[in-house]
Amino acid sequence: MGNPRFRYVYRGICSIIITVIAVLMYLTIWISFAFTFNTTGYLYRWGNLILVTVIYSIIFLVNGKLLNTFKTGVERQSKQIASVIITSFLTNVTMIPVSLAIINNYMFVFALTWRYLFLAVCQSSVLSLTVTLMVSLYRNLIRPLPVVMIYGDHISNLDYKMNAIPQKYNVDRVVKYDDPDIDLNDLIDSSASILVNDVPAEVEGMIIKKCFEKDKRIYVVPRIADILLKASDSISVFDTPLYLSRNLGMSFRQRFVKRSMDIVLCGLAVVILSPVFLITAIAIKLEDKGPVFYKQERVTKDGKHFMMLKFRSMIVDAEKDGCPRPAGKDDDRITRVGRVIRACRIDELPQLFNILSGEMSIVGPRPERFEHVEMYTSEIPEFKLREKVKGGLTGYAQVYGKYNTTPLDKLKMDLMYITNYSVLLDIQIMFETLKILFQKESTEGFDEESIRKLHDSH
Repeated sequence: MGNPRFRYVYRGICSIIITVIAVLMYLTIWISFAFTFNTTGYLYRWGNLILVTVIYSIIFLVNGKLLNTFKTGVERQSKQIASVIITSFLTNVTMIPVSLAIINNYMFVFALTWRYLFLAVCQSSVLSLTVTLMVSLYRNLIRPLPVVMIYGDHISNLDYKMNAIPQKYNVDRVVKYDDPDIDLNDLIDSSASILVNDVPAEVEGMIIKKCFEKDKRIYVVPRIADILLKASDSISVFDTPLYLSRNLGMSFRQRFVKRSMDIVLCGLAVVILSPVFLITAIAIKLEDKGPVFYKQERVTKDGKHFMMLKFRSMIVDAEKDGCPRPAGKDDDRITRVGRVIRACRIDELPQLFNILSGEMSIVGPRPERFEHVEMYTSEIPEFKLREKVKGGLTGYAQVYGKYNTTPLDKLKMDLMYITNYSVLLDIQIMFETLKILFQKESTEGFDEESIRKLHDSH
């Protein structure tokens, strides 16, 4: 089935099934709880049962929407399963105080907590299996969407990236916009969907208008200016349409909420992870008697320099020649303890103190070395726009990029975060970070290999 509308219908049906299974499993636990602790008959009333059902459904749907739980056939199967698991635990943990408020008896907190955590484990198992079956059925029922890529003067591997998701895309033809043997109008007429990748502005405009005229689906790789304009408001005061980009940055309220989240969440993390800090520090010290922490000068908001903290994972004086060299996969400078803490991302934990001191935020563009900032800015002047906000422990590019994402694409993702900032987006990125913690391909900042990619993308 190649009709794009069927994809949406199938995805909607899957969303309903996932939600219904989660709610029915919840009601099983709730009714069992009500039977065990029923003394007045209140917990058995239909009104009460309907109330908890509605509340649970809403919380599950909101969390699922936030975490992309319902994007069957869009998200990779592994990421959707991770989303289902996080959604289950988050929903059930949220329901603990809600349920206690409904029954108005806080003596049952322990009885509710262990039941809801048990429910989350059961839901995670059942829903993970359900998602696996849904994705398998999706791939058997729905043919990938045929796509024709029209590219410009620069080499791009976007067609390979899209074909890496074979259940969704099939870039079956790649043509250059100025190929004398190609008539773009005829090409659009005969194609199911078009991908426009870095063609001249006037050609891009023509293709977009032609696709609109012919009801053709079109994908467009945005330029930096397109991203900066995307969050603008439309003005219809007079007979000339206008887009308004205020470019005021975060409001006072947004800055206050973001900073409060940084302090509260990082404070809790430091307390909870204090045993990990202690064990890691002892292991590093015992291995070679060297310093526990490694300090590196980085750039954050408004171009300010600060010393970013990490647990030391390489030998002492790993860069004694003065030349910064990112560690490779088999770098002999990495210590035995370093390999373990790098694999588990524990080496990044001391940056929680950078966040508490106000030098960084939990979410934001990855802070770069100042020498890298100078190099990248010389190639892409817009690179400085990343400094509109504080550098982050995690960020849009870290969550949605990969280790081989080009510097230009990472920059675009950082700008998408900056121009579309909201507290909700921060929360979404935090949860997305949980899903990629154990993925080897998750992206870091920029490295020396990025220099070559930078030149190739220009």
